[in-house]
Amino acid sequence: MLRLTAGRVGSLVARRAAVALTTSSARMASHGHVFRGPMYQIRRPQAEVTSNQQMALPHHENSLVPHVSLSIHPEVSEAVDMSKPMYWDRREIPLPDKRYKDILTPADKSLKEKEKGPWGQLSNEEKLALYRLSFCQTYPEMNQSSSEWKTVVAGVLYCIGLTGLVIIWQTAYVSPPAPRTFDAEWQAKQVKRMLDMRVSPIEGFAAQWDYEKGQWK
Repeated sequence: MLRLTAGRVGSLVARRAAVALTTSSARMASHGHVFRGPMYQIRRPQAEVTSNQQMALPHHENSLVPHVSLSIHPEVSEAVDMSKPMYWDRREIPLPDKRYKDILTPADKSLKEKEKGPWGQLSNEEKLALYRLSFCQTYPEMNQSSSEWKTVVAGVLYCIGLTGLVIIWQTAYVSPPAPRTFDAEWQAKQVKRMLDMRVSPIEGFAAQWDYEKGQWK
C-alpha cells in the first residue's frame, strides 16, 4: 500500500512538473523567446498571430491536472532609438545631429541640385527654402516670446474671482450668522469678568490692569 501511494504521488508530481514546463515553454514560444543556457535571446515571431488563436494542452482522462488553455494576444510597442541622430531646435546647439527634413520631394531634390551651383543665381525664397530643409526654426523665431502667459494669468484671475463670488454667496445664504460672542459688547463684558476674576494676576492678563486707577498699565 505504501509503495502504491508513493507511486501515485510521484506520478502526480511528474505530471504537474511536465505541464508547468510545457505551459512555460508555450508562453515563451508564443512571445518569440528562445532560451539558450542561462541567457536568453528575444526573437520576433515570423507570422502574425490573431487574438482568436488559442493553444491548448492535451487533457487526459482520469488526470488530476486541470485543462489549461492559453490565449495569445500579441502586443506591439514602439520605442525611439536614442542611439540614432535626432533633430531638435535649441539655441545653445546651432547644429543638430541631423537635418530637419529626411524625405525630400522632387521639388526639394531639384532645389538641392541647384544649390550646388553659384548661390548668386538663387533667389531669397530659394535660399529660405534651403534653410527650411535643414532647420525648422530660425533664431529670431526661437527667441520670440510666447503670449501663453496672458492665458495663464487670465485663467488664474478668473479662478480667483469665481472663488470670491462663491465665498460671498456662502456667507450671505449658506453660512449661519456669527455667534453672539463675537459682538463688541459681549467681548467687553467678558474682559471685565476676567479682570474681576483676576485671571493670571502675576504675569498674565490681570497683571496688565491697574486696579487702583481702573485702567490698563
